[in-house]
Amino acid sequence: MADTTTAMGGMSSGLTALRGVLLLIVGLTALFAPGATLIWLVWLGGAMFLIDGLLGLWSLTFGKAKTGNFWFDIARNILAVIVGALLLISFAAGLAFVTFMIYVAAIQAIIVGVMELVMVFRARQLFAQVWPVALAGVLYLLFGIMLLFYPLESAISLVSIGGAFAVIFAICLFALAWRLRKQGL
Repeated sequence: MADTTTAMGGMSSGLTALRGVLLLIVGLTALFAPGATLIWLVWLGGAMFLIDGLLGLWSLTFGKAKTGNFWFDIARNILAVIVGALLLISFAAGLAFVTFMIYVAAIQAIIVGVMELVMVFRARQLFAQVWPVALAGVLYLLFGIMLLFYPLESAISLVSIGGAFAVIFAICLFALAWRLRKQGL
């Protein structure tokens, strides 16, 4: 039994199943209410920025978090507080943040797609088959263009895709919990 517990990292079936239930709830919510899930993700991001900025300012003032870049640290933490407050208070700021992040992902996908296409056609003699790499480059390029022209629809679609993966992972956690339970863990 000790070997099994060590191999499983000391996991218990109950905690693994609980993780599965939580992930299933999040995944189903993302699948069936992707717009609302996106809003919650923006609010959670805003809360994270706000808390990080406040704790950073507190540690600079009362703690021993002296990095030698005092004014940079002050500016970074104040910016985090402002961004966090805006994301929590303003729907328009949240919408702008999501749109900005989608544009960053779009530009990255377009650059990667173009780089893959250029690379595969420059070094085509090194590849046994060129078409898989070329297809990947074209798909990256098309994905980036889709994100660029339909940013909010793409964000909602990506939340839905994330929800589907969460549901699949939750099912895997349930299977692991069942296996752990059968082993008496």
